[in-house]
Amino acid sequence: MKRTITAIIALFAMYACGNQNGSAPAASATASETPAAEASANPSYDPNRGEGKYKDFEVPAALDAALAEKGNKVYGVKCSSCHKTTGEKLVGPGWQGVTSRYKAAWIMNFITNTDEMLTKDPKAQAQLEICLVRMPNQNLSDDEARSLYEFMRKNDGVK
Repeated sequence: MKRTITAIIALFAMYACGNQNGSAPAASATASETPAAEASANPSYDPNRGEGKYKDFEVPAALDAALAEKGNKVYGVKCSSCHKTTGEKLVGPGWQGVTSRYKAAWIMNFITNTDEMLTKDPKAQAQLEICLVRMPNQNLSDDEARSLYEFMRKNDGVK
């Protein structure tokens, strides 16, 4: 009985964490070498923006409170089960200070192009090695992603 419960929990964790094909995660040595090799082999790669459609993402100095409130709703539905707004790690890393640690384009590419970022971006891969759980693609629209980023800015104290 105990084995059955453990197996069910393990299967649920794999599904919830985006590993839906049941394959084992890549070994950490391979995972940490691959993104760096791909990044250096790709001269157009920019570590400040990562992989995705957001190349230059301009952010106004002042917070858009209405947009941040929409982002709070997106966070509640799609992000809060794995991320805290503090610095504390839950399943994924805490969000406190995230907008000062990463460029806006990198965050936008990570939340809208999660799979490719985790495969190719060294910073995203480093987070995966720390958290040991692959972030599932939440299929955020551009509007949801933009509002979520504004919520992150509000969480980081932008007025």
